[in-house]
Amino acid sequence: MLPRMPEPIVSPIDGQVAYEFEYLDEGAAFAAVEQAHVAQKQWRSTSLDERARVCLDMLTAFEANLDQYTREITTMMGKPLAEARGEARTMRGRIEALIQLAPAALADELLPELQGFRRAIRHEPVGVVLDIAAWNYPLVVPINVVAGAVLAGDAVLLKHAPQTALCGRQLAQSFASAGAPKGLVTDFMCTHDTVARVLDSRRVNQVAFTGSVRGGHEVYRAAAARNFIGVALELGGKDPALVLPDCDFDFTVPNLVEGAFYNAGQSCCAVERVYVHEQIFDRFVEAYVAEVYALKLGDPLAEGTTLGPVVDARAAERVERQVQEAIAAGARQLIDAGKFEVPDRSPCYLAPQVLVDVDHSMAVMRDETFGPAIGLVKVRDHQHALELMNDSPYGLTASIWSRDDERVEQLASALEVGTVFQNRCDFLDPQLPWVGVKDSGHGVSLSHLGLRALTRPKSLHFRRR
Repeated sequence: MLPRMPEPIVSPIDGQVAYEFEYLDEGAAFAAVEQAHVAQKQWRSTSLDERARVCLDMLTAFEANLDQYTREITTMMGKPLAEARGEARTMRGRIEALIQLAPAALADELLPELQGFRRAIRHEPVGVVLDIAAWNYPLVVPINVVAGAVLAGDAVLLKHAPQTALCGRQLAQSFASAGAPKGLVTDFMCTHDTVARVLDSRRVNQVAFTGSVRGGHEVYRAAAARNFIGVALELGGKDPALVLPDCDFDFTVPNLVEGAFYNAGQSCCAVERVYVHEQIFDRFVEAYVAEVYALKLGDPLAEGTTLGPVVDARAAERVERQVQEAIAAGARQLIDAGKFEVPDRSPCYLAPQVLVDVDHSMAVMRDETFGPAIGLVKVRDHQHALELMNDSPYGLTASIWSRDDERVEQLASALEVGTVFQNRCDFLDPQLPWVGVKDSGHGVSLSHLGLRALTRPKSLHFRRR
């Protein structure tokens, strides 16, 4: 067999090969699976305090290399350096929140006393978890699963996206430096074919996937082919926002610009559609466009950049195609790209774009954009807005911008999404479950429910004699 050649990671910053990595061959992959089983058998008997200590020490080890690691993230996928640093801070917050939740979430649940019986529900580790992570938030996307699994007593095979392959190594090495047993968290860079064979081997007890709807279907089919294992899918989004006349206007506008263009719009819960009440539509559009012009497009390694490139040329082509097709169908673009200094080092730099006169026949309002472009729509009333917000195959989050708490409660009940925000968007609270409906996913992460999803329940039904 010929030796495997290194795989390139092409940076969207300049189109050049920045790093290389190697896929595990099939033999090494199955050896890693067996090592994970060995580690998990040991780990499941450790105390929760010890599991929490390893997670916190992992953070210390990671943060000792913070400058190197965040620079690698920016170079690999293009987010501004300040955002990469912010993601590292968010990772710490996620882990600390899960540690806080774990004692209650993982404790035995004692049922009411029944004469002569003791009954309880025990939450036992599920075993070996395969986490297939995405590139857009290469720390916090995997850590939701990795930290939760480690706290629950599981071992993790972390298969990161090829674009951000170094992040799997960063996290695995940080856990090793924290004293985790060998195989507890493994950098599991494999081809799709090898992953499919690993799933087919019945040596993985649960799989989590973050990525496209098509990828989610493929993982679901592969996991179900010969196994009955848990599958958690975090997939796409086309998240809407509704802006009502009673909103805090000066607060709402910049937050919705950030919600649409942070990380160049490459977030599953980015705001991709904004519905604005007709009473304030013209004022909102004017203020929104002015705020977008304040974004600084440029080299993401340069301090002060707020909008970097998208991840690769295909992503740039997809966004441009949606915008141009919408314009051809009658939409108006409000941003003059010529007013942004668009670097010519790579085809991945896109000026932000805002469109009006859009409708749901256009891909830009129907399909996931995952880039720096957004459509603004005038709505007559709440019912009109609800119909449009729910007119989507996706259902991850929706946000309502209003001071009327009672009205927001009513609207929230009618929205077909996993999370409803009021006066907030594009955010994960680790104390709350992260879920999607429709094509946005299946299963749950974060919160006490996400921790329990990484366990299996065992019933204890003891008769006293």
